[in-house]
Amino acid sequence: MKFYDCSTAPSPRRERIFLAEKGINVPTVQVDLRNNEHLTPAFRAINPDATVPVLELDNGTRITDAIGICVYFEAAHPQPPLRGEGAEDKAVIAAWQRSAERNGFYAVMEALRNSTPGLKGRALPGPDDYEQIPALAERGRARIGRFFEQMEARLAQSEFVAGARYSIADITTLVSVDFARWVKLSVPEECTNLRRWHAEVSARPSAKA
Repeated sequence: MKFYDCSTAPSPRRERIFLAEKGINVPTVQVDLRNNEHLTPAFRAINPDATVPVLELDNGTRITDAIGICVYFEAAHPQPPLRGEGAEDKAVIAAWQRSAERNGFYAVMEALRNSTPGLKGRALPGPDDYEQIPALAERGRARIGRFFEQMEARLAQSEFVAGARYSIADITTLVSVDFARWVKLSVPEECTNLRRWHAEVSARPSAKA
């Protein structure tokens, strides 16, 4: 088994936190995104989508989706149950995880990839080139602000994002909030519940993974 990672990238950080929470160690291969190693023929042979993370199983099967990798490890190592237990719990966690991903993680990606000079011509991850659209960068920043407001409202009534227990929804939200700093946006002072939650989950050992 191999885990293709990039220590500075936000998407594989979700896997590292997930694995750390479960106490799982996987041999890791670092992929140098800064120098475009993911775009080389050698890496595209591993993942034609030219993205990380990738999990390569012992039998050669490769899982190239971040949440798909979490699904695998949750099934292989059910405890602690980061994707929930029982139908209702799993559904609620899945819904909040998707909300955090859509409204947080993807909003930051939209803002970053459409404004960063070093990503000119690379406005979307993957094997194909797309030009930046400045209006999408502005929209992404507006979406991040709204994301902070949404999570503040949620965490005013819930200890963790999806309920009373830490889950994959907290992992995605944490990575999204930290990722927003890449576009110089941080949680506003008035979002006291979001800031309380962020301090607590950032103090977990897994957050340093």
